[in-house]
Amino acid sequence: MPSGLHKLKAWGAKGGHFGIVAAFATFAAFPFYWMVITTFKETRDLLNTNNNPFLFNDPPTLEHLKLLFEETLYAQWLWNTAWVGMLVVAVTLLLAVPAGYALARLTGRAGEQLGIGIFLTYLVPPTLLFIPLSRVIGTLGLQDSLWSLVLVYPSFTVPFCTWLMMGFFKAIPHDIEEAAMVDGLSRLGAFVKVVIPMSVAGMLTVVIFTFTLVMQEFVYALTFITAASKFTVSVGVPTFLVRGDVYFWGSLMAGCFIASVPIAIVYNFFVDRFIAGFTVGAIK
Repeated sequence: MPSGLHKLKAWGAKGGHFGIVAAFATFAAFPFYWMVITTFKETRDLLNTNNNPFLFNDPPTLEHLKLLFEETLYAQWLWNTAWVGMLVVAVTLLLAVPAGYALARLTGRAGEQLGIGIFLTYLVPPTLLFIPLSRVIGTLGLQDSLWSLVLVYPSFTVPFCTWLMMGFFKAIPHDIEEAAMVDGLSRLGAFVKVVIPMSVAGMLTVVIFTFTLVMQEFVYALTFITAASKFTVSVGVPTFLVRGDVYFWGSLMAGCFIASVPIAIVYNFFVDRFIAGFTVGAIK
């Protein structure tokens, strides 16, 4: 094959790959672009159907951000969401990691069947559970308290994360733990000093998955919390920025963008470990 034709095919392949990646990146980034441009557009620019929706037809404005931070409790909602998210992540790790390890090391089909049973509880929709759980929360005296969310959210984060960690621990060879115990460590010591450091990718996946679910959960937060000062972002933003048939699109997009940026940054920095955790690819 002539060298010129070979180079042409190589450049064609590179151009095709670049085109596919560029198209996917554009598709993935478009929601963020739309949120940003809507945040800074004037209201008349947003509502005028003759204007180009993808560009600024009028000078940018900060009125939507001013409305979001000065006329709502958005900063407080962000703090509430972060506080609940951190506690739920801690509870999920404390329960899911040892449970997943125990199920992974349980001999026979019992461990696999128990793992499937635990995962099936994650598939029960919240719309079937929020009524009985509201009775439980009322009995415990946690109504209109953020602690109600800390108590309830692990009911759907722990089952999935236990199943996730179970698959991850199964990929870690038993020989590594046995070698550690031969060197004098107990099973608990081998778990803490050997298995846990090798499971960072899976645990990071649990953290990201759990925090993302907490940020986007709506039904339980709407049911258990009534005071505006205790709302999370997922409830406060639509409650106060949708008034009747009036949608404050600029402020809505600003609230969504600010809340989504931290998660997007975390995904970007730890995407390799996150994918390894989901695909059980950290151990070769």
